[in-house]
Amino acid sequence: MRRLVQMTCLGAALAAPAAGQELGQIDFPTSARAQAAQEAFRRGTLLLHSFEYEDAREQFVAAREAEPGFAMATWGEALTFYHPIWRREEQDQAREALLHLGPDAAARAAAAPTDAERAWLGSVEALFGEGTRTVRWTAYADALQRMHKADPDNVEVAAFYALAVLGTSFGGRDARTYMRAAAIAQPYFAAHPDHPGLLHYLIHCYDDPIHAPLGLPMARRYDQVAPAAGHALHMPSHIYVALGMWSASIAANIASFAAGDARRERKALGVEARNWHACQWQAYSHLQQGQRAAAAKLLDLVWQDHAESQSNRMRYHVVVMRAAHLVDGGYQHESAGWEVDLTGLRRSTAATDHFVRGMAALGRGDADTAAGRLADLRRLAPAAPPPTQLALGQATCCAPSGVRPETAQDGLAAMVAGAQLAGALAAARGDDVEALAQLREACRLEDTMDLDFGPPVVAKPAHEMLGEALLELEQADEAVREFEAALRRAPGRGLAQLGLARALGAAGQQAASRQAYAAMAKHWANADADHSVRAEIETAGGAGG
Repeated sequence: MRRLVQMTCLGAALAAPAAGQELGQIDFPTSARAQAAQEAFRRGTLLLHSFEYEDAREQFVAAREAEPGFAMATWGEALTFYHPIWRREEQDQAREALLHLGPDAAARAAAAPTDAERAWLGSVEALFGEGTRTVRWTAYADALQRMHKADPDNVEVAAFYALAVLGTSFGGRDARTYMRAAAIAQPYFAAHPDHPGLLHYLIHCYDDPIHAPLGLPMARRYDQVAPAAGHALHMPSHIYVALGMWSASIAANIASFAAGDARRERKALGVEARNWHACQWQAYSHLQQGQRAAAAKLLDLVWQDHAESQSNRMRYHVVVMRAAHLVDGGYQHESAGWEVDLTGLRRSTAATDHFVRGMAALGRGDADTAAGRLADLRRLAPAAPPPTQLALGQATCCAPSGVRPETAQDGLAAMVAGAQLAGALAAARGDDVEALAQLREACRLEDTMDLDFGPPVVAKPAHEMLGEALLELEQADEAVREFEAALRRAPGRGLAQLGLARALGAAGQQAASRQAYAAMAKHWANADADHSVRAEIETAGGAGG
């Protein structure tokens, strides 16, 4: 019988990964007769578990070429075109890969020499067969569920089954679906602590502020287990950002970005091969520690590469990195003048850009331009509010691209940004009642959004913005409540923590205010020397306290 383990923090007790296992360890025997085919298959599967899809595909092709007719090489090659966490697939390419083994499903099944390999092939036949994506992805998860029930000791089946369950969270991140996936994978972790798939998928299961403590053992291990996979080096930051562990997030993403550049140089690839996803998370984490200069260097880097590539992915990263920088710096930075084509980007991305550029215009005293941006935001908003979703325990998927399919989250983000900019415009004309009404509406809408991980989809969290407005209007007690609400959605976020410290002081809660400043000081020990807030934090909370 399979030994089940409790969901406990095992990280400190785990032994170091075995030497030479730079992608992790799996035990996945197949019918391959040629050692070269089996080894390429094993390496391809390790890369597949870390979402290194292109490199995995090269290995599966090598396995097929080393042993023509090797059924599992075809299985793996097809599966590299399925990206469930990113909600993407390349169905035509996957079907083309399957043709290498046979002209139809029956012929391909006949080429598989064992029941187990026929079951693996049958799962991808369901995945890339007929029907809508929802029907096919669900059928794939169902096929793996049957395999799991038939062979509960098979860790590979369990890992791929857990990932397939994550892929059935259509339209957003449903907490129950993600916890179901965790329940499938978690029992195998203690016995297989070096399995890259278990580590990777469990991090995805737990990477929201509520569940992130459960993912800390995996986060602290994955980059050590699979240091040759750039995505594995980034993934721990999903947990670190959810817990406000900014220095750990910076270190993880520096390593991931460097690995991406090393791969790019090794393979003579263009700027599209750069890991801008890790770069974005690194820049955001720098901002939370008062390191604007370091974040600005990364923003300049992505802008320089934007001159070479105008892809959705590149433009997305310019937009979101610029937005984080403008929000953190009070919308005063030269990047506010950069022109980025928003064509083809998701509604939430376009909304982010209109909002921050509208706020920048207001900062210059240009209310007309800000009003134009508000009109753009209102055109982006859905005709009717999207369905309300649970606010806690849910999150949207993180994709290293600007082309992830839209969900209700994108429409809600546009509505939140519109209400926020409307509130700022009302405040600029002296209508405080209308300003607070609009900002409270933004908060109400934000609270119906899935709870995100990573840098926020709403560039300026609504509760944080309302808290700042209330503090300016000397309504400190209510401001405290808003900053606390903001920190529940984004633990450790610098501006929300600063606002809370100031509001507590204004509300007469001096001891609590000092404690809030001290919490910031721990993260701001290496803040820019000229940062306007550093002296305030050090004076009120004690440097490094």
